[in-house]
Amino acid sequence: MSERQMIILTEGNSNPHTAKTGCSILRYRPQEVVAVLDGTLEGQEVSEYLGVGEGLKFIASIDEARHANCLLIGIAPPGGKIPQSWRPIVLRAIECGMNVVSGLHDFITDDQEFVAAAEKQGVELVDVRKNDFTTIARRPGFREACFRVHTVGHDCSIGKMLTAVELTEGLKERGIDAKFCATGQTGIMLEGSGYPMDRVIADFISGAAEQLVLENEHHDVLLIEGQGSLVHPSYSAVTLGILHGSAPHALVLCYEVLRDKVTGVEHVAIPALPQIRRIFEVLSNVHQPCEVIGVSMNSRRVSEADAHVEQQRVAEKLGLPVTDIIRFGREPLVDAVIAARDRYLQALDSTQ
Repeated sequence: MSERQMIILTEGNSNPHTAKTGCSILRYRPQEVVAVLDGTLEGQEVSEYLGVGEGLKFIASIDEARHANCLLIGIAPPGGKIPQSWRPIVLRAIECGMNVVSGLHDFITDDQEFVAAAEKQGVELVDVRKNDFTTIARRPGFREACFRVHTVGHDCSIGKMLTAVELTEGLKERGIDAKFCATGQTGIMLEGSGYPMDRVIADFISGAAEQLVLENEHHDVLLIEGQGSLVHPSYSAVTLGILHGSAPHALVLCYEVLRDKVTGVEHVAIPALPQIRRIFEVLSNVHQPCEVIGVSMNSRRVSEADAHVEQQRVAEKLGLPVTDIIRFGREPLVDAVIAARDRYLQALDSTQ
């Protein structure tokens, strides 16, 4: 595929939670976005609804951005199915000669109508989640000097990918050879590599996480994107598979202020952060030492003043550095990763 000039489709779902795929592309690949399509918000500022995309206004049809060469499905709804009302929009994009990129579970390459239209126009349909990985974890041993940091959380869609990406960039700025390891569709779209763990067969999730590390262990620090949560009834199997397969040395705990119910299973309460921390540390210490080294706070639902109060409260309660990366910057967590890596390397040297 040539360099992308994308229309991001968020029709009727333009909020930071459901449209997290679109938001991430707008935040980290803005030069590739020419428009965001949501006819229910035509003419309104994209940034007012998504928090990113400054200078863009929502368009209502594909024909308003005919110079684009790609339509990106910009939402990540529960179950990952394409809304029925979007089908005419996707077909129009294909008619206009645009490739279509989707990260949904509902594969566009399995849709007879989409495939026939794409073949007629000579365009490409890309399902980022589609894979055939079938290798179990074997614990072959990773390069010892490769320090592995894994972002985990108290729920889904709270900023685990954003935290991993930001820490990768922050470490690179400090001269450290760091690599973001994507485990979800949006991260793969950003990085151009990775494994869609929630679409890997259950027996092979830890194997895919292990393979992801093996492919990238030549880097000095790996930032491994987390998925779901160990306390989420729907997605915990994926969370645990990545945790055990990647065998991290350190964890960054992500959470959203005021979120106290499990997303999609709202009758289930989310345990308190100290309990979440304890659960992750127990399950990550099965074969080697691992600890939570910092907290990434998502405070989008509260004022900046209240966010500062919450930051102080959690820091005192957990005895860890806490920051909202978007509001207050990533540096406290970058410092925490560097300090944890230094401790690890010193301990490694003492045993050799």
